[in-house]
Amino acid sequence: MSCHRPDTQRYSLTILALVFALHGLNFPSPAQNPQDDEVVRVETALVVLNVTATNGSGGYVHGLEQDNFKVYEDGQQQRITNFTREETPFAVALLLDISGSMEGRVSMARSAAIRFLDGLRTDDVAAVYSFHYKVEQVQEFSHSRDLSPVAYQFSAKGETALHDAIVRAAGDLGRRPEKRRAIVVLSDGADNRSEASADKALATALAVNTTIYTVDMSDRPNGSYKSAPVAAGGLREFAAKSGGRFVPTPGGKALRDAFGEILEELRNQYTIGYRPTNRATDGRWRIIKVEVDRPEVKARTRRGYRLAR
Repeated sequence: MSCHRPDTQRYSLTILALVFALHGLNFPSPAQNPQDDEVVRVETALVVLNVTATNGSGGYVHGLEQDNFKVYEDGQQQRITNFTREETPFAVALLLDISGSMEGRVSMARSAAIRFLDGLRTDDVAAVYSFHYKVEQVQEFSHSRDLSPVAYQFSAKGETALHDAIVRAAGDLGRRPEKRRAIVVLSDGADNRSEASADKALATALAVNTTIYTVDMSDRPNGSYKSAPVAAGGLREFAAKSGGRFVPTPGGKALRDAFGEILEELRNQYTIGYRPTNRATDGRWRIIKVEVDRPEVKARTRRGYRLAR
């Protein structure tokens, strides 16, 4: 039997080499762009968009059909292949900032989380994460509307890993079956700990068709902290580029209303899918625009994506 072993080994090595050749693009090479790890790209031919349609007064527009929408990628109209109207269950990840900069506001964030969970529908699922210098999932995706007892032990401490929290939540959402996915961030926005950049956090969310909603929990009277505009600007960018909404520093009724508006929006979206006519896998950013054939209706969705090389 030993006389056949060299042939068997050569055969095995040949098969192994073929497998590596077929999947070679998945392995890093010395010539790889050092910034490649800062970008997470869409790896599917189907692009899915969650679209919010509103009228001139900001009210949600119901009853639109597939033919009412037009989707453009880099200025070229695309053919819509998938279309779902409104009442579709969604999965949401709620991210609570419990870093030192949130001192005095953790209880407010916790109360907001309770109200948000109470507003979910029967078929919706939610998970809860906390983050300071590290990210922890304190409640798995479920239909439960009760906040985990762990959340009542939160105290403000440490630095802020906001970007890492978004990356973690987006990765978990990407394994969910729901087509409609969202991340809701309650934070003062001042990231000073994450390994991931803001660009990577955004790209990770976009790669799994997730919309980011951000609530500025800062308490900066008269702009007392120099980082305030930068931090709030980062929260705004996450929301704007993913097709979500930014809620300015809330309090009391304003915070309750903000969560009600986010839930209402998630319930009143259209999910649209298309396969890009541009099949090039060049890793380039592609601009998306959605229009409705009614001049008084405005469509909002994410601004674009990258297709995998």
